[in-house]
Amino acid sequence: MNDVLAEQFAATIQQDLGVEVGKDVLARFDRYYHFLLEWNERMNLTAITDRESVYWKHFYDSASLLTVSEFDSRADLLDVGSGAGFPSIPLHLLHQELTVTILDSLQKRITFLSELSKELHLSRFSAVHGRAEDFGHQTNWRESFSQVTARAVARLPVLLEFCLPFVQTGGYFFAMKGPEGANELEESSKALSLLGGEIKALHSFDIPEIEGSRTIVVIKKVNATPKSYPRKAGTPVKKPLL
Repeated sequence: MNDVLAEQFAATIQQDLGVEVGKDVLARFDRYYHFLLEWNERMNLTAITDRESVYWKHFYDSASLLTVSEFDSRADLLDVGSGAGFPSIPLHLLHQELTVTILDSLQKRITFLSELSKELHLSRFSAVHGRAEDFGHQTNWRESFSQVTARAVARLPVLLEFCLPFVQTGGYFFAMKGPEGANELEESSKALSLLGGEIKALHSFDIPEIEGSRTIVVIKKVNATPKSYPRKAGTPVKKPLL
């Protein structure tokens, strides 16, 4: 492991997020990185592959959700469209009491995540193959999670239709976005009104080690989502609620 990078990563996590990162956790992040590279040769999991960028653009960026006061690291979290496990797996490595469920529409990514969970000895973790538009209507999934997140999946009006049906009334959806997050709020008023969401907070920050700003949109579920949403697979993307 690059000791300088690992030490800087651990120190920044402790300074910014208030989480002490022990050697065992650092070793698991290191294994996560190498396992990601191994599988990335077989499938397209990430275009970012150099160690420093993965640590800051994926691991630290995922962990930044811990700065949000509404986020509860002791509760359950549904991660929709997680891809290679971001943000939920870095969050789980830092807070193993967090119960994580990943829903992703691509079976090969679920296979990777299932093997990764064995490699990292993850507990309170499951990865499920399926589309949000379908699972959002299943009674054991619909409005069953206190917290839902998605990172770099789609524009906010589309994300809201994917994710808000899973959130319990009184729970939260955390949309992890790039610098465009604030602008996407302007086109999301209709989706929020229809789906039962309300903007609670907007957190914008920079990661000093990389260029570019980040935004976390905090949305509280204030009303039940009408049964007609989400619409059938493909419709939210083709006809977003604008």
